[in-house]
Amino acid sequence: MNSFLALSRLQKQMIAAAADFLFLPLTFCFAVLLRHDMSDMTILGHYWWLICAVPFISIPIFLRLGLYRAVIRFIDQKIVFVVIMGVSISVLLLVALAAFATHMIDMSRGVFGIYWMTAITYVVASRFLARGFLLSPKNGEEAIRVAIYGAGSAGSQLANALKASKEYMPVAFIDDTRELKGATIAGIKIYPSSALPDLIARSNISEVLLAVPSFSKSQQMQVFNTLEPLKVKVKVAPPVASLVNGELRKQDVRDIEIEDLLGRDQVAPDQGLLSACISGKCVMVTGAGGSIGSELCRQIIQLSPTHLILLEMSEFALYSIKQELEGIKATQGLALQLLPFLGSVLDTEKCERIMRTFQVDTLYHAAAYKHVPLVEHNPIEGVLNNVFGTLSIAKAAMASQVKCFVLISTDKAVRPTNVMGSSKRLAELILQAFARQYGQTRFCMVRFGNVLGSSGSVVPLFRKQIEAGGPITLTHPEITRYFMTIPEAAQLVLQAGAMGEGGDVFVLDMGEPVKIVDLAARMVHLSGLEVRSLSAPEGIEIEHVGLRPGEKLYEELLIGDNVEGTNHPRIMRAQEAEIPWHELEALLDAMYAACNNFDCEALRSLLLQTVKEYQPQCGIEDLIWSKEQQLSACKAGGPPPISSPDRPGLQVVA
Repeated sequence: MNSFLALSRLQKQMIAAAADFLFLPLTFCFAVLLRHDMSDMTILGHYWWLICAVPFISIPIFLRLGLYRAVIRFIDQKIVFVVIMGVSISVLLLVALAAFATHMIDMSRGVFGIYWMTAITYVVASRFLARGFLLSPKNGEEAIRVAIYGAGSAGSQLANALKASKEYMPVAFIDDTRELKGATIAGIKIYPSSALPDLIARSNISEVLLAVPSFSKSQQMQVFNTLEPLKVKVKVAPPVASLVNGELRKQDVRDIEIEDLLGRDQVAPDQGLLSACISGKCVMVTGAGGSIGSELCRQIIQLSPTHLILLEMSEFALYSIKQELEGIKATQGLALQLLPFLGSVLDTEKCERIMRTFQVDTLYHAAAYKHVPLVEHNPIEGVLNNVFGTLSIAKAAMASQVKCFVLISTDKAVRPTNVMGSSKRLAELILQAFARQYGQTRFCMVRFGNVLGSSGSVVPLFRKQIEAGGPITLTHPEITRYFMTIPEAAQLVLQAGAMGEGGDVFVLDMGEPVKIVDLAARMVHLSGLEVRSLSAPEGIEIEHVGLRPGEKLYEELLIGDNVEGTNHPRIMRAQEAEIPWHELEALLDAMYAACNNFDCEALRSLLLQTVKEYQPQCGIEDLIWSKEQQLSACKAGGPPPISSPDRPGLQVVA
């Protein structure tokens, strides 16, 4: 069979046509014998010329109707209508031919009626028998036995696609709709969800495919809660329309993502807010190649700006997002100018020249160092980029009379325990001070938690560790985090930016915080495995390796309780403490000098003085400073300093 499947499409079509060329005349002979005496074969001699004409009339008609273009493995009931039409037309032409030549022979009209029925039966049956043969499991092929959760139109179409696959075998539908209980679809019986435990054991089901595209995230969560206690893998099936040739492959079925487990439905955006600062305007994005910056660019380009300016330090990141946006622009016929600039936000003069030359209206400042342990090990670079980069780009924006400036902030700026969080809070304080001191540029900040989809996300890491048999590395059993998808976060940033009045700190509704150990356990269960315990010694181990430098157990979004709602249900406005510019400026000057002098102790002291809520979770973790302190201590004959990054419990975990 493999040699047949390896043939070209033209060769397969020729084989199908050759089979019809042989069997259609035999079918006509059978119709003649049924109408007359089955034992009198001589009667066929009176019809010989019609028997010869059958394939020459029928095959061109079948060819014209596309019967030979159909892929046998993927045909469905729709082919019956094509066959009926093709056979009917060919019979009518045969009748017309016989009527034209009626003086030559006395023919029975009943022959044509019998041939019409037998020809339809032959053509349809031959196609479905071939389909069944091609799809039947062969020796050595082990299809994954699956149950399809959802017996609606998506589930039934998915079952047909699965049957065309060598990799999956559907054995049951799961659906709690009362009217469908005990029914069958495509020969597959429908069971309620309560029957799953027994069904998994009895039918050797190893995976459950979720095929309910109409379900909201909260409804999907209820399904996951039902399936989690069962020792079976749970995966999400793709829309059938997205499958190539209607065939489902292993790579088409995706694993459970964290957004599936959050049970969070996205709120429809306010189009007026989305376009207010973008449509018909020149827009600039710093950090345009990063996870948030690139998604902002993807959404901004859809809102009809006149120009989109991309500022990025990484050449590869800038090239990648530029190519992607050019592709979107060409595909959708968008009329705007994309302008890529390699450079740093610390280059005030270059940034100002860009903004002045192209008359930037709106600026989204996403450029920042955000990885907590890395910034903890490189505090001076973190402060220079996050604090003085924001100061530099804000001054350039004011000098260029940019109308709206939106800072992408973080929940780690709230009562920070690390340099990254304190530097982002300091960036907020700078913009708040500018908003009170200068009124030409409208500054606002948008603060949110962890976004999903980045290479450092815990979900792909946990999945790799589960596939490897464990252990799952977790920093602390009590650690919790807020999560949001990158597209939703970017969409809310664009809307919040349009609400700003000056100095606003907007906080996005991140939903409920997620306990990471529960997330890990749920991923193990939905992979058909168990967490290691006394009752399951062979399960996946969850190993706690200690908090990383500067890491918090719990993230927060608000410093105080003074928060008010906005016109958008997912966006809140926080009232946070501020520092007047004349006070802040002196502290920033001293901090810049400390950075230039590589004085980590002075920098730590100034951060503590400026960001009142800053409570360092660890000592100074700068790698050079720590090593120098170790060497000094060794020379003096004393023990190494307690802030050494080599001490247990503070190792960096991917």
